[in-house]
Amino acid sequence: MQLGFALPVSGSWATPANVVRVAQLAEARGYSSLWTFQRLLSPVDAAGTPTLPPQYRRVLDPLAVLAYVAGQTSTVRLGVAVVNMPYYAPTVLATQLTTIDHLCGGRLNVGLGIGWQPEELVSVGGTTARRGARAEDFLGCLRTIWTDDVVAYRGDFYAVPRSRIDPKPVQRPHPPVLLGGGVEAALARAGRMADGWISSSRADLTRIGESVEAVRRAATDAGRDPDRLRLVCRGVVKVRTGERAPLVGSLEDIRADLSDLAGKGLTETFVDLNFDPEIGSPDADAGESMRRAEEILRALAPTG
Repeated sequence: MQLGFALPVSGSWATPANVVRVAQLAEARGYSSLWTFQRLLSPVDAAGTPTLPPQYRRVLDPLAVLAYVAGQTSTVRLGVAVVNMPYYAPTVLATQLTTIDHLCGGRLNVGLGIGWQPEELVSVGGTTARRGARAEDFLGCLRTIWTDDVVAYRGDFYAVPRSRIDPKPVQRPHPPVLLGGGVEAALARAGRMADGWISSSRADLTRIGESVEAVRRAATDAGRDPDRLRLVCRGVVKVRTGERAPLVGSLEDIRADLSDLAGKGLTETFVDLNFDPEIGSPDADAGESMRRAEEILRALAPTG
């Protein structure tokens, strides 16, 4: 199992200098990949109180961050986990992702989702109706844009008039496409249609092996080779004294948990500190967050 690290994109520690520092330190210490995530807004109630945890209140754009980091790194892979398809037109997202793949020299991993926050869907003019069908149509359109010299696509929801859309991605036929989602339909879609799957920040890591098997089973049923899938876990790490849960506890506990995850069929886990409110909150001390992050990054690094 490979080990990646999430870039600082949420909270007070998410600054340009810290993004570059974490990216370059992680690359030097042997991490296989760097990751971002997407959040457009943080809803508030009638009193103005946020209804979501603090890590969602101040989030940098995930694709802009990857484009920035592309020129600051040379070997580590860059991934987004995830951007939501309903927030884009396929032609727009295909162009953005292709550009990043060129900027990083073919190191991009593309994580895609269908969205879970109703307020965000409203803000982009989206709908929850037939989200699964829309996602499958979106994927078909995206792949056609990336692979056909002359693009002519017409689906139930998306269409592209006969056109040339260049350049094509560096990675051929296209960057790896990994789908998010934890419900049965989402797991099956990942196995049938994608290059792999990414777990969410809320996944039950004690049962993640069941999700892995569901994705692999769907691939087998579709006549695909499940051993070719990338199966990625977002590892929400919280270093604590006196607390214990998967990836929560001492550094020694967390190392043991990572070893346990390696036995559940995952091909990669990435350490994500953005979801620790002591690090990824807008109210956290940015300097202290970065100090702790560097300590954890060094302690868990594949190369020591």
